[in-house]
Amino acid sequence: TDLRPLDILSEVVPAGRLAHGMRVFQVQGVHGFQLTTSRPRALGFPASRLFIHCDCFPEEFSIIVTLRVLSIPAKRNEYVFTLMAEENPSVLVGLRYAPNKLHFIFWSQERASGWQTHVTFPNVSLSDNQWHTLILAVSGQSFSLTVDCSVPKDVVAETPFPASLSVKRASFYLGNRRRRKGMFTGLLRQLVLLPGADATPRICTAMNFKVATLSVPTVLQDLPAKPTSNEVLKYPYETDTKVTLGSRPPCTKQEKAQFWFNASQRGLYLCNGSAWISMLEVKQRLDYVEEYQNLVTNSETMGVEVFTIPEVGLFTATANRYTPPGSAIYKWTDGKFVPYQNIPTYQAQSWKYFTIGKKIFLAVANFEQNDRGQEFSVIYKWSHRKEKFITYQRITTHSARDWEAFVIEGEAFLAVVNHRKGNNHNIDSVIYRWNPRTGLFETNQTIPTSGAYDWEFFTIGPYSFLAVANTFNGTSTKIYSHIYIWLSGSFQLFQSILTFGAADWEVFRIGDRVFLAVANSHSYDSGMPAPSNFYAINSSIYELNITAQMFVKFQDLLTYSALDWEFFSVGDDSFLVVANSFDGFTFSVNSIIYRWQGYEGFVAAHHLPTVGCRDWEAFHTAEGSYLLYSSAKEPLSKVLKLKTT
Repeated sequence: TDLRPLDILSEVVPAGRLAHGMRVFQVQGVHGFQLTTSRPRALGFPASRLFIHCDCFPEEFSIIVTLRVLSIPAKRNEYVFTLMAEENPSVLVGLRYAPNKLHFIFWSQERASGWQTHVTFPNVSLSDNQWHTLILAVSGQSFSLTVDCSVPKDVVAETPFPASLSVKRASFYLGNRRRRKGMFTGLLRQLVLLPGADATPRICTAMNFKVATLSVPTVLQDLPAKPTSNEVLKYPYETDTKVTLGSRPPCTKQEKAQFWFNASQRGLYLCNGSAWISMLEVKQRLDYVEEYQNLVTNSETMGVEVFTIPEVGLFTATANRYTPPGSAIYKWTDGKFVPYQNIPTYQAQSWKYFTIGKKIFLAVANFEQNDRGQEFSVIYKWSHRKEKFITYQRITTHSARDWEAFVIEGEAFLAVVNHRKGNNHNIDSVIYRWNPRTGLFETNQTIPTSGAYDWEFFTIGPYSFLAVANTFNGTSTKIYSHIYIWLSGSFQLFQSILTFGAADWEVFRIGDRVFLAVANSHSYDSGMPAPSNFYAINSSIYELNITAQMFVKFQDLLTYSALDWEFFSVGDDSFLVVANSFDGFTFSVNSIIYRWQGYEGFVAAHHLPTVGCRDWEAFHTAEGSYLLYSSAKEPLSKVLKLKTT
């Protein structure tokens, strides 16, 4: 086999000729085969076409599969592929999927009669309507499964894979075991056998791990650049796609997935079964920013959160400094935010909106004690009957600054930043896990932090990260902030970055590039001479370096006691806006919108007059795009409208 990849899938479709019952579908921009044949043997070919120089299956190998699995009944099994001898109904080698399980099957002949061995990988959930790439590496008694380049699942079996498994007069069968029962109902894009090696290092190099490629049949790759004649481009298989020209045609279930091209407006539309959805639109460009609404708040506002409740509307929650009157929720009505609900809070710092299933929550981070001397932050739940938020769970916190909500492997978490306890800034912040049985959040993990201000959760491929902005350790703001990675059921330290009074992390993506921006608020060290200005200080943007497996500095930007970054896009353009709060002399400081300029990095594009700017939120409505900023120095926040050309 000379250790070359053996493309099983391509052998079923030589020269792009599809076997009976095979169709090509495109889902999420990726092509795959659907198998609908009533003659399973038609999806087979002799093993001798792959094993030219040897009639034995490799002793050590990897199997690489890219597939999209449909939801199947609990007791049903579906075969991805099998290798079977012509005269024997038993499976020599096979891969079978069941709900939340993957079975690797092989025939062992250590006994005279021989028997089948099943190696089972539990908790493999693929039925999420997404593409997934599986790498099964086999060597002796060791079996390792990697899903989307995540942490491998390892199994050591009692029975080793045979050192000499004959494939004489055997055939590979795609998606079946020579019977219609157990036929694979999903989509297959890649099925490759790589002898003698663990394919994981070869596969796990791209950013899109779910469709990582070693070898894919030509028919599933990109279309040719131009037709060979005057005919419209065609796939080498049947297609039901239809494009209608002229005036607007009807869009009903009968026309679903059909296109309409509006020649007069150069618009391409897709019917979703009830309405035409624009597929091509003129990309807008940001021209200038104008003041749109002065939002009078209950008191100075430390943070804002914009969110949408399905079938109810668009809202913003302001975290206000004083109680009474507490904090407020505003609803977007007739193109403006209007008061909707007041909630008692105690020097609120921030709000976090999140959902668990059909439940809708809003958590507030309280910085001070309540009237009874108790220090709680509170989770509120949306009541569909009352159409307002009601108290759901109180959690003990210590000068809480921020909440972050996220989901890992189907489980919901909520992390709080504890800023200080009394005068001690070096305390634990806490990650809570949702308990579906009790319907409450329970402590899952504590992480030491130093005067922390902010959590930022993000994912890269299959990996989950949580970054904390550490601000002050009691003597200095020049301290390390940390990035943690989720491994084996908990967050573990991934990287430490030196920051200066870090108040915020903002993760964002431009194309395939991943960036992480920190807002540095001030430089203070009790053991060092005072700088000329504590607050005029660089904030930094870091970029993920895949090769080094760490974030490296990309750009420094001069900021003035920066407290927040917000990333947003207009058309094809990307922007970052910084919340500059104090320049050492006045709180009336320009906050700046930076435009992404590729090789030049981020370049200042718009200077926005702000007063004690604390937080930015970008949001969109049918009328346009907006920025909302909160002021920590006056009871007035502002909505700015982005004017485009």
